[in-house]
Parts: sequence; structure tokens; C-alpha cells
Amino acid sequence: MDSQSSSLADVLERVLDKGVVIVGDIAVNVVDIELLTLRLRLFIASAQTAREMGMDWWTNDPFFSPGAARAKSLQADAQPAGELDELRSRVRQLETALQTSTSVATSEPTSRGEGL
Repeated sequence: MDSQSSSLADVLERVLDKGVVIVGDIAVNVVDIELLTLRLRLFIASAQTAREMGMDWWTNDPFFSPGAARAKSLQADAQPAGELDELRSRVRQLETALQTSTSVATSEPTSRGEGL
């Protein structure tokens, strides 16, 4: 029993260290009509091995990392503030341009009625 448990531990250590990929497709057909297709892609590895391979989706998932949810909400709150300042600046520019064009239009004499 001891050799069996040590070999199981060795296999588990190797799987977590190197990683294992299991790929499979399941298709359900009735009279040559495909009703359902399941594509299975399973990657088993330690978190460290997954990070080394570029898979760290759980660090940004609010379900697995509460700090990620706070950081995401802070980032979302900060972004609209900059957009709001930019929009306010643009509105001021448009109001200034509108006032300038309105004052020019009211100060110019009209040609209607001249020559009557």
C-alpha cells in the first residue's frame, strides 16, 4: 500500500508540476442532424505552472479574488471622472464658439431693406 500511495503522490506531483491537457469532443446526432456538440478542453496544473504558461484569469475574477473586484470598481470610477472633465471642457469650447458667432451675427447690419 505504501508503494502505491507514493506512486500516486509522484504522479500527482508530476501532473501539477508539468500540467496535463485533456481534449475531447462529444457530438449528439440524430439522423445525420447535429443536435449538440460539446468541446472539452481541460488543463490540470498547479497555479504556479498555470501562471508560467500565461493563464492567470482567476487573479482578475471577482469571485476568486475580492481585491480584483475593488480594483476594477475603482478603475471604473476613475475613468468616467476624466471623461467628465473632458466633456465639460468641450462644452465650454462649444459655448464660447456659439457666443462668438452669435455676437458677430447680431453686430453685422443686414442687407434687407437697403435700396427700397
